[in-house]
Amino acid sequence: MGAMVGVVVQVKTGIPGLALLAAGLAASTLAAVHAFITVYLNGNQLVSGIGLSIVGTGLSGFLGRPYVGVRFSGIDVWGIPFLKDLPVLGKVLFQHDILVYLTVFVAAAVWFLIYKTRFGLQVRAVGEEPHAAYAQGVSVRRSRTLAVVLGGFLAGIGGAHLSLAYTQLWAERMTAGQGLIAVGLVIVAGWHPVRVLLTTYLFGVLIVLHLNLQASGITISPYILAALPYIFAVLALTFATFIDKRQSMPAALAKEFNMLH
Repeated sequence: MGAMVGVVVQVKTGIPGLALLAAGLAASTLAAVHAFITVYLNGNQLVSGIGLSIVGTGLSGFLGRPYVGVRFSGIDVWGIPFLKDLPVLGKVLFQHDILVYLTVFVAAAVWFLIYKTRFGLQVRAVGEEPHAAYAQGVSVRRSRTLAVVLGGFLAGIGGAHLSLAYTQLWAERMTAGQGLIAVGLVIVAGWHPVRVLLTTYLFGVLIVLHLNLQASGITISPYILAALPYIFAVLALTFATFIDKRQSMPAALAKEFNMLH
């Protein structure tokens, strides 16, 4: 939904900032529905998530049909002056679109929010011991809902990056299940924002690597090369599970909260 709404607003207005905001709001709206079902109605998170994923895929395909293949000016690569001219590192680190640079600041901001603010303390508390947090006067449902909606907003921005910056076009199902890969990488990184950032960078390197290997004329099947990032994700998740059965996940993750208990 974020990828589709971002394209629609960008085509209509030509303002990337507005397109990103709209993409985030569209995704956070679906996230709010998920939060209502799971937090307030104590619905099954897996069923709600799968259902909304199907709804989002179908709705984005239907609403975005008029924009399939439409070319537009999106978010272009911006090389950092002087640094972009450095040998090897210049092209690798300092020639990207603005959203790539912002990932560093967003990860730092999320780390600060989670570990250095009262809201972050409440979010961690309701994720580990919701009844203890409730006894201390924390609104468990409100904290969980805000966390889900904020996560949805950031997911929408991620979708918009695919359509506005990475490809600069809209195609149905263009996200190709990368949201599920993102969930896996969060688990691998132990729910820590900085480790998540580094893990996703490595995943991104593997995606670009397979494209460059194909362009170099290597004889390995392109299907095998395309599968490398996903093989990495599966192996990393398996390894993380092997070394840490709990995977550092919040103790109350996916568990409903009932104030009567």
